Amino acid sequence: MSNFEQFHFDFYQSNYTIDDQEEGCNGYGSDKNLCESRKSQTEKQPPAGAFVPSDMLLSPQSYTGQILQPTHSPDTLSQLGYADGFDDEPPLLEELGINFEHIWQKTLTVLNPMKPADGSIMNETDLTGPMVFCLALGATLLMAGKVHFGYVYGMSAIGCLAMHALLNLMSASGVSHGCVASVLGYCLLPMVILSSAAVVFSLQGIPGTVLALFIIGWCSLSASKIFTSALAMEGQQLLIAYPCALLYGLFALLTVF
Repeated sequence: MSNFEQFHFDFYQSNYTIDDQEEGCNGYGSDKNLCESRKSQTEKQPPAGAFVPSDMLLSPQSYTGQILQPTHSPDTLSQLGYADGFDDEPPLLEELGINFEHIWQKTLTVLNPMKPADGSIMNETDLTGPMVFCLALGATLLMAGKVHFGYVYGMSAIGCLAMHALLNLMSASGVSHGCVASVLGYCLLPMVILSSAAVVFSLQGIPGTVLALFIIGWCSLSASKIFTSALAMEGQQLLIAYPCALLYGLFALLTVF
C-alpha cells in the first residue's frame, strides 16, 4: 500500500509538463506572448486533488445571466409584440361592440323622424339597443296580460330576412343582415310606447286605433329615413316605408288585440 500511495503522490505532483513547456519556450525561442499566456494559464490552474468550485470551471463565454430570468431586453419584447400590461388593451365594451354614444344618437334619431340621420353611424351592426327594445316590448305586453315573447322574436326574425332581401334588390351597394336588424330594432322604440299605453287603458276603440296608426307611421318613417341615408337611396323613401309599415303593423296588432 505504501508503494501505491507513493505512486499516486508522484503522479499528481509531478511538474513534468510545466518544465517541458518552460524549456520549449526558452530553448526554441518561440513567441514570448504565447509562452507568457501558457504560464499564466498554468499558474491559474488549481493544484491536483484540490476541491474546485463549479463556478471556476465555467469558460469566459458561458451564461452570465441569473437563473430563471430571461436575458431579453425590453426592446426585444416589444419587437415580439408582447404588451407591458393591461394599459394598452381596449376597453371591454369596445371589444364587445357596445358604444353608448352611438346608441344614444340612434335613439334620438328614431324619436325625431324629422332629424337627418348619420349614415356612417346607422350602418353599424349594433344589436344592443334592438335587444333592449324587444325585451321592453315583451315586458310591457306581459304587464298587459299578453305573453307574446315568441311572437315578438319570430316576427322580428322573419321581418329582418324579408327586408334584407328587399333592400338588396333595391340598392346597388347591398346591406348586411346586422344592419337591417339594427335599424328595424331601434325603430321599434315607438311601439314600446304604444304597448306601455296599453297597460294603462284599452286600445280597442277609435282613440286606440288612431294612436296605433300614428305609431305605425312613426316607426316606418324613421326606419325608411335611416335606410335611405345609410344606403344612399334618395328618392326611394316611400318605397321602403311601405314594407316597414306592414311589419310594424303586425306589432301593433299584437299590442292592440
